[in-house]
Amino acid sequence: MKTFLASLALMTAPLMLLTSAHAHDINSDHADVLNDIDSRYEQTADIARKIWEWAELGYLEEKASALLEDTLEAEGFDITKGVAEIPTAFVAEYGSGGPVIAILAEYDALPGINQDATPERAPIEGKNASHACGHNLFAAGSVEAAIALAHWLEETGTPGRVRLYGTPAEEGGSGKVYMVRAGLFDDVDIALHWHASSRNSAAARTTLANRSAKFRFKGVSAHAAAAPEKARSALDGVEAFNMMVNMMREHVPQDSRIHYVITEGGVAPNVVPDFAEVFYYVRHPEADGVEAIWKRIEDAARGAAMGTGTSVDWEVIHGNNPLLVNETLAKMMDEKLRIVGGVKYTPAEEKFAKMIYSSFDKPTAKLDSHNDIQPYSRSLGYGSTDVGDVSYAAPTVGLNTATWVPGTSAHSWQSSAASGMSIGFKGAQNAAKTLTLAGIELFENEELRAQAKAEFEEARGENYKYKSLLGDREPPLDFRK
Repeated sequence: MKTFLASLALMTAPLMLLTSAHAHDINSDHADVLNDIDSRYEQTADIARKIWEWAELGYLEEKASALLEDTLEAEGFDITKGVAEIPTAFVAEYGSGGPVIAILAEYDALPGINQDATPERAPIEGKNASHACGHNLFAAGSVEAAIALAHWLEETGTPGRVRLYGTPAEEGGSGKVYMVRAGLFDDVDIALHWHASSRNSAAARTTLANRSAKFRFKGVSAHAAAAPEKARSALDGVEAFNMMVNMMREHVPQDSRIHYVITEGGVAPNVVPDFAEVFYYVRHPEADGVEAIWKRIEDAARGAAMGTGTSVDWEVIHGNNPLLVNETLAKMMDEKLRIVGGVKYTPAEEKFAKMIYSSFDKPTAKLDSHNDIQPYSRSLGYGSTDVGDVSYAAPTVGLNTATWVPGTSAHSWQSSAASGMSIGFKGAQNAAKTLTLAGIELFENEELRAQAKAEFEEARGENYKYKSLLGDREPPLDFRK
């Protein structure tokens, strides 16, 4: 399979100029910018592949953040490392004066799943994480867009600053929330982001607010057979807690989501465990909805401890506000995505995609839809992201590109496989192009920025005051260790 992957990469790279050519919609200046991006495809692919191989978990992304910092510094960006008391967070800026256009970059991997960049299930022995959410692509595409905009600012003499935010630990760590809390977005005019996906879309899609915590029950150990009356099982506390929460599911709003994993429950059946831990996520379309459900979760934890003769405490790990959509910006981004177009496959990539597609039980998209742009709409998405908090600090807009085979679910082995090879790299390249065109429009179009700002202020509401869902805790730098 590795030979197959290597040959695929070689076959794909020379064809990059064919992946997004809607040239009749692009003026000559912008065509030059997109050709400049194409000329650096190998750099984009190399960054994406290295971060994919490292698969570093949240707040531990030392290699990834260093690679991105070095790449941007070589292009003349000023780098500020270790911002918001997070060693792997950074800010890179190029330009002077004018508006500040921010681009977000994520680079943390997911724990508990791994997969080689092959079209059949092939876990990599000894690896406990992977880029099944495509953040390696997110990083590479965003950095490429920032470089392209820096070149454009320099060549055109346009006043303005492009600012790349290196944002760690999106997966359950809320890295951006700490950066927002530290005031790092206070002078940003517009923030741009994107995400890996199985389709191309710039629709205005909001997200669920969420909060997580680790609930830790403590009991008393004893021999499970010889002296059970002397024991109080911490695992009983966890199980009673889970049962109460599962009964509660019938009595929460329909769009709510509650999920958990037991992270510690004892090590031997004949030893009553004196410690057990369960990790919970709660989601709702509104921050207030999360807060309301959370109070009931906490009450259930207290009740479970009381009923099992144990004690319980909990640590909030992360919390994200819902994404505040900005349709002024979303419609502009949709227009730019349609100029760039979808992803075109080579014959080798088509073979790879067909093998992936055959692994789906019930495909949810047509195999050839990777070159389509989805219709524009406004909708509720059921994922959560710390981009939500950024969207309350500055007008924010994003997009998805088809970095995965159509029908692929995020957080799956199939998404991890495509994230490590040319299908993913091409999607990242298309995202870079779309973000670059959007950035140019925003630098040039003062009226558009003003309209976006007005919509943003109206959506936040009068007398808005920012509140994070993780409180005043410090970044949980060791939550993935």
